[in-house]
Amino acid sequence: MDVSGTGAGVKGKKGASGRKAGGPRKKSVTRSVKAGLQFPVGRIGRYLKKGRYAQRVGTGAPVYLAAVLEYLAAEVLELAGNAAKDNKKSRIIPRHLLLAVRNDEELGKLLAGVTIPHGGVLPKINPVLLPKKTAEKAAKEPKSLKEAAKSPKTRIGWIN
Repeated sequence: MDVSGTGAGVKGKKGASGRKAGGPRKKSVTRSVKAGLQFPVGRIGRYLKKGRYAQRVGTGAPVYLAAVLEYLAAEVLELAGNAAKDNKKSRIIPRHLLLAVRNDEELGKLLAGVTIPHGGVLPKINPVLLPKKTAEKAAKEPKSLKEAAKSPKTRIGWIN
């Protein structure tokens, strides 16, 4: 009989979770790293489960959703960065986000019902409100032709 009271079957410390006592701990690899993503796969999976969107959530669903969200974020940020560069700014502001989204056909369709605070509106002037340039040009051209016809140097046969 064992006097210590620990029992004869105990080989090491409890709570080692399958590894030998005092052994080196293996570095954990996240699902985001495995998938090569920046967005958190575990957090998105947790939100899918807590949100009760479905009774069960597959293992690939949060990975796929994280990849799609990361792609959309990268696309919007790239276009907004280009808009900021066009305006000679180094920082992206809501105005640049709005210009990026509304000038892109597919993103504009996706975010059609979305209002971006402090984004403003797209610059557009209705063509009806613009002054008519064609009427002015047409009026000016015949005058110059008439003046050219009146000048004696331009007439054909002025030297005989």
